[in-house]
Amino acid sequence: MAGALTRFRVMAYIVGVFLLILVFVAMPLKYFADQPTLVAIVGPIHGFLYMVYLVTAFDLAVRAKWPFTRTVLVLLAGTIPVMSFIAERKATVLDPGPGADGLGISPGMSRPA
Repeated sequence: MAGALTRFRVMAYIVGVFLLILVFVAMPLKYFADQPTLVAIVGPIHGFLYMVYLVTAFDLAVRAKWPFTRTVLVLLAGTIPVMSFIAERKATVLDPGPGADGLGISPGMSRPA
């Protein structure tokens, strides 16, 4: 499950950054400066990366046996600015699961290679 968590964390950050760029840089440039080029570039990239985020988040949810509601909320987190960062943090820190770090590893144990 450690690999699934790592993939999810990476995609959550990437999708979050691209969504922030899209919403807070590209969209204002499009509507206030009549510069639609950045939206035309960042929009499709974010869309593709969001699909990859959905796959990685669903994979993690299945492996971690998350309830349906939590799974849906994490999947939707990539559509709201900043929420993918919050979902990533909650998945890794605030919900420790069986072990101390959310991966089923007790504090005295080492992580698998």
